[in-house]
Amino acid sequence: MIIADLDSIEHQAPMTPEFRQAIEFLRRKDLLDLPDGTVPIDGKRVFAILQRYRTAHLDAPKFEYHRKYIDVQYILSGEEIIGWAPATQMTASFDYDADQDICFGLVEPGKWSGVSVKAGQLAVFWPEDGHAPRLAAGTASLVRKIVVKVAV
Repeated sequence: MIIADLDSIEHQAPMTPEFRQAIEFLRRKDLLDLPDGTVPIDGKRVFAILQRYRTAHLDAPKFEYHRKYIDVQYILSGEEIIGWAPATQMTASFDYDADQDICFGLVEPGKWSGVSVKAGQLAVFWPEDGHAPRLAAGTASLVRKIVVKVAV
């Protein structure tokens, strides 16, 4: 997992051609004008999912991991806590869904860390990173986020 500002990510993550496409997309000036939904960048190799939601306080946050894609989660507006733990710490609620590239599960309290991510910052999660987004940082608030999926 990496937490960084958009301006410094190039010094912290491997700049594969696909990852570079993801970062170039996040530097677009019209991001706030794009509607929620999926935006193709490079077919199924790189694409973005624009979303907005209200964060929440959860006693047992729902963790997830992916095997086929790296998640680059960029906060356009608002702030959230994203829980992190090694995927090996998750107790799966359901079997991994290869079609959706996702496995949901829980991590025991005390075995995960919460990281604050604010507007202009991003979090990068590799397949070995379990993560639980949408957690409230203080009071619940509205978040506008882009998740760029980068094929492994």
